Amino acid sequence: MMRKIFFNIFVLLATSNLLYAQGSQVKIANNSLAKLQNSIAEKADAKKQLTIIGEGIKAIELAEKDKKTKNWPETWAIKAYMCSYIALIDENEANADKYFQFAQDALTQAIKLDKFQSNTELIKASDHNIHVKRQRKGAEAFQQNDFATAYELLKDVSDFLPTDTLLATNTAICAQNLQQYNDALEYFLRAKSNGAKNPSLYQNIANIYASKFENELAIKTLEEGLAQNAYHPLLTNDYINILLDTEQYDKANKAIETSLKTDKRSKLLFFLYGYLQQNQAKNISTAELSYQKALEVDYNYFDALYQLAVAYVENANEALKQKDNKKFVANINRAEYSLLRAHDININHRNTVKLLIDIYTRKNRLDKVQELKRKLNEF
Repeated sequence: MMRKIFFNIFVLLATSNLLYAQGSQVKIANNSLAKLQNSIAEKADAKKQLTIIGEGIKAIELAEKDKKTKNWPETWAIKAYMCSYIALIDENEANADKYFQFAQDALTQAIKLDKFQSNTELIKASDHNIHVKRQRKGAEAFQQNDFATAYELLKDVSDFLPTDTLLATNTAICAQNLQQYNDALEYFLRAKSNGAKNPSLYQNIANIYASKFENELAIKTLEEGLAQNAYHPLLTNDYINILLDTEQYDKANKAIETSLKTDKRSKLLFFLYGYLQQNQAKNISTAELSYQKALEVDYNYFDALYQLAVAYVENANEALKQKDNKKFVANINRAEYSLLRAHDININHRNTVKLLIDIYTRKNRLDKVQELKRKLNEF
């Protein structure tokens, strides 16, 4: 694993003969790098590797003070690499952080001086190590809910490794927690474009679009999410809700029908289907059946009880128009029963009380009417 973050030392040595001839301290530092490569191959422990690097650090500190070698890009490239490696393996956190800063400063100087790009591999390796360290520190800050620190570190690493979808997602979550929604959207979309398919990713993107009133983009995102995560309940609920919010009732109805084919225990889906049938399709009988299905899942589902009572009242009103007294009485009684159950669950729901007052007025139960009116005034 560790080999992946290192450059090939032997390639470096082959291209540094001139360097050896010009500066003895730089040569000593390069010898330390060669020894380090051997120790990695031998799987030596961190303590031995730090001892080897220590020799090179002493030499390179002298080289950076020398009038001649302090202007060599090799000097700073070697220092950047050594310091970045210490930052990764030193268990002493304070010391690791100190060398992490040294590595960043040395890398800046190496890039500035390396006009002929003669230290490209060394600079790349140092840069990689520095980003690995930033990712570690960012992950620690993320776990501690220090989203400001985590965001500054992780966004830099995500820009360095743009195809890492988990990294982009975590960066986006940090930005989201900081209420930097445009930045959050950028990194969520980066994760999505690189193949991330997690349902929560699509939810987050859609929520940001919806907050910006870009509802069609939100709907499209949820549709893409459902294509990757068919019948996912949270995605489905978000999709149906935004269709309802944007008054796209036909699409919402079809989405609910599709979901009910696989999810036969969702009281919310049964309720929403009934509500659409009642208020958009004006299909009261289908609405009643759907509310009853919801109540089979949850006997005390308040919304279904109340809306079922409304459906019964509508049927009663229609029966009154048709002068069908038997049907009128049956539906009024059903409405009363549903409303009393709903009232027991939520005694402070004003519309339930008002509808009960209307029913008892029709039944000429003035005692109940007065009792409920007093209760209504107490709200």
